Amino acid sequence: MKLSTGTPRILVVDDEKDLTDLLVTVLRAEGWRAEPALDGAAAVRTNRGFRPDAVVLDRGLPDLEGLEVLRRLRAHRPDLPVLFLTAREGVEDRIAGLRAGADDYVPKPFDLDEVVLRLRALLRRCETGRPGGSLLVVGDLTLDEETRRVHRAGTPVRLTGREFELLRYLMRHTGRVLGREELLDNVWASEDDRHPGIVESYVSYLRRKIERDRSVLIHTVRGVGYLMKPADARR
Repeated sequence: MKLSTGTPRILVVDDEKDLTDLLVTVLRAEGWRAEPALDGAAAVRTNRGFRPDAVVLDRGLPDLEGLEVLRRLRAHRPDLPVLFLTAREGVEDRIAGLRAGADDYVPKPFDLDEVVLRLRALLRRCETGRPGGSLLVVGDLTLDEETRRVHRAGTPVRLTGREFELLRYLMRHTGRVLGREELLDNVWASEDDRHPGIVESYVSYLRRKIERDRSVLIHTVRGVGYLMKPADARR
């Protein structure tokens, strides 16, 4: 797994709101994007739209046991790094978590610096674990930044250079509404071919190529811009 964007995204799952807020604040101070989830169901929903690069996951949640949340997260994204954070200090609990597929395990109470360092190690491991460029994934759509190959449900999609850059920007910002001006500034930059309607035209080109006879991935937010999200994800 490669990082989905240049800024790591961390999902923090814990039913202790004060602790979750503290962790999110600390991670954002590191320059990372961090989002909270206070129970297992929220974690599964947020995972689909936010697409984190790593998850800090509590074992004891009010609705789902941490191991079940881990299973559901991995069903959607098999290579997602997960750091268990829990009050269960027994060796058997740590072994159970690691056997279930957790990448690391930190017992409560913990040192915030240690959590940050362990997350950094996880992210470095992911960054070096696969040769080549990063693979962006939204639902059954994949884009390899190194090879510049795009596939939908395993079928190759041929794109022009500008179409590829627009799709890459949309996929890098999955779950966020992107306005026309932002897309112009980041995809067309100082190009001479910028003109009113060019964003709409290229979004239309992309839709014909990646959504033909398939579920919608690029959604229009009327009066605002465009939103890339998996077909089964909720806003």
